[in-house]
Amino acid sequence: MNELHIPTMAQMAAEGKAPEILFWVGCAGSFDERAQKITRSICKILQHVGLSYAVLGTEESCTGDPAKRAGNEFLFQMQALTNIEVLNAYAVKKIVTGCPHCFNTLKNEYPQLGGNYEVIHHTELIQQLIDEGKLKTEDNESFKGKRITYHDACYLGRGNNVYEAPRNALQVLDAELVEMKRCRSNGLCCGAGGAQMFKEAEPGKKEINIERIEDAIEAKAQIVASACPFCMTMLRDGVKIKEKEQEIQVLDIAEITARANGL
Repeated sequence: MNELHIPTMAQMAAEGKAPEILFWVGCAGSFDERAQKITRSICKILQHVGLSYAVLGTEESCTGDPAKRAGNEFLFQMQALTNIEVLNAYAVKKIVTGCPHCFNTLKNEYPQLGGNYEVIHHTELIQQLIDEGKLKTEDNESFKGKRITYHDACYLGRGNNVYEAPRNALQVLDAELVEMKRCRSNGLCCGAGGAQMFKEAEPGKKEINIERIEDAIEAKAQIVASACPFCMTMLRDGVKIKEKEQEIQVLDIAEITARANGL
């Protein structure tokens, strides 16, 4: 793999250039050690297909999703307006995100504050690139014969009706795709959405992420494919609690695609 070259919007603007796509990395993709690997995989894919892209770097701030979900509308609007100012200053048209929470907020909640962009999730971009023949995964051995199940992220599936793109990205692998009993519009949340990620669990019989991993175990999945850094954390914790780390791997669709393309 060639060295990754990830330009910032500021660097491109200084050279009088504008990228086709702004890659919105998100807080998890920037700071969480596990999610950083997903970020790198997305960048590898973008670079591999020759898409001109850039990141905001230090100019990127949280979209405000956790603040809004936790009920702090004032903080959300402050964060959103700061970001919109930066995005509009660079005349950004198209954004790809590594996180369904960023995707949902930028796509559905920024327009009413003056931020109008074409926003797609990285699984949608991967599906487009596969359809265009720019990503080929048929010959790869990495996932041959593996049982893979896909966990629907709430803000991608039920929130924005994106069910097929992640599955289509897996469909091209020489693997056995299995569905958990709760999937698509009947999917089960990993337990992190709605700002739950940042608070202690409430009293109950069982953590949601353990319940969800039990669904994956029941489906006899060897790989749980995810498309959200929050889901990734919760699912991996569930695997650890169940002591199934040797049997079940949790990978993002971007990581699977990058690996299948030998990136």
